[in-house]
Amino acid sequence: MEHEIYISREVKNLGHNESAALIKKAVSMALDAEKINVPCIVSVMLTDEDGIHAVNREFRNVDAATDVLSFPMNELTPGEFDADMCERDMDTGAVLLGDMMISVPRCEKQGEEFGHGYKRELMYLTVHSILHLLGYDHTDEGEMKKQMRAREKEIMGDKDDD
Repeated sequence: MEHEIYISREVKNLGHNESAALIKKAVSMALDAEKINVPCIVSVMLTDEDGIHAVNREFRNVDAATDVLSFPMNELTPGEFDADMCERDMDTGAVLLGDMMISVPRCEKQGEEFGHGYKRELMYLTVHSILHLLGYDHTDEGEMKKQMRAREKEIMGDKDDD
């Protein structure tokens, strides 16, 4: 499936040379795993700590930097994608999934802290955000969080440590 993935950088020279290819691969992995069989449009902004902090404060009332923010265009039920319930691009008919913002410095730091590096962390944050755009959430410590974490592990090919 050919999806439109728009990647921009808020700060010049931010990110690694392979960032765009990794993000596109992760978006496709997540959408394929969720059996999304219609073209979708996703916008990704790579930013720094200050940029994501400002957006987090403005849109979520959280006065702190974070690793990734997701802004879904549709209200979807996890695991039950229905293209007929989604906003569409007027010209192409592609589903408008929404936007994400990733802090590159935070991604680098977490990749190092978790011992798997920048590339894997960038892909994980992208998959995580796509799942948010598809209706998954983890605001509670219950079933919703378990469901989302299980999908992340499956999409990323992680082995279950439990």
